[in-house]
Amino acid sequence: MDNKPIYKATHQGELPLNGYSLSCAVLNDDEKTRVFSERAIATAFGIKGGGAYWQKKKEGSALLPEYLSANYLKPFISKDLENKFHSAYTYIAKSGTESTGVDATILPEICDVYIQAKNSGLKNKNIIKAADVAYSLMKGFATVGIVALVDEATGYQDVRVKDALQQILDKFLLNEAKKYKVTFPLELYKEWFRLNGWQWQPENAQKRPSVIGKWTNKYIYDRMAPGLLAELERKNPKNEKGYREYKHFSFLTDEIGEPKLREFFGGLIALAKASTSWKKYISLVERAYPAHGDQVKLFLDEDFD
Repeated sequence: MDNKPIYKATHQGELPLNGYSLSCAVLNDDEKTRVFSERAIATAFGIKGGGAYWQKKKEGSALLPEYLSANYLKPFISKDLENKFHSAYTYIAKSGTESTGVDATILPEICDVYIQAKNSGLKNKNIIKAADVAYSLMKGFATVGIVALVDEATGYQDVRVKDALQQILDKFLLNEAKKYKVTFPLELYKEWFRLNGWQWQPENAQKRPSVIGKWTNKYIYDRMAPGLLAELERKNPKNEKGYREYKHFSFLTDEIGEPKLREFFGGLIALAKASTSWKKYISLVERAYPAHGDQVKLFLDEDFD
């Protein structure tokens, strides 16, 4: 009797890969295992009936999915790969249906079986077709980690990012404000005045339009690290009169936070000096320092030749 546990998919999605769509999920086991649906893999390789049909070679031995059960494939299936199928996962999909899946990281090994079979000289049409599919899939994920791809497709990266975000903030920020130390370079503000056609006066060094503060948040703190501005505003809230007790940079760490801030000063000043208008300047800033959260689309269906 099979006493293997049945897990649940906490995140689920479709991974487009070089013209193929693979159903994938993140399970609720301790390892947060990423899996590909057996049925999706079978469909990709052109095996009708899906991956739910398993062949048991003999009592007590490992199980093989239908798409690897042909006798002519046996010479190309390692014992290690065979054992990995014995550990296939049964899980409840988000739809509530029971599904079977394999650890996503073994997909390259599955592809390699077909590629080896074709390269050995087998003329079977099914093998040739499956090997072409395998090669296409291999190209699709060759440049990107499988785990990262599955996380992207299922939306699990949103959960993962929260943990990573806290680690980043811990490096950038102190728990308490330190003694006033860093001063924003007046050169940056002078350039901002110039680009907006405003006349710079000595009093502007201490008294500036309120929009300058908004720009400082938007084009510096909000771009230095993900979630940095929100955490600064939490640590350094406005009082009843609308003022903050400390300067935001008083919370930046000496090792990471302050150097990163100075890096932004230099970059923003250089871009300002190279600009003839505020509109052109902002365009350059957004290109050089994109806001965290801006999405970069991966065109996974492209040919990587």
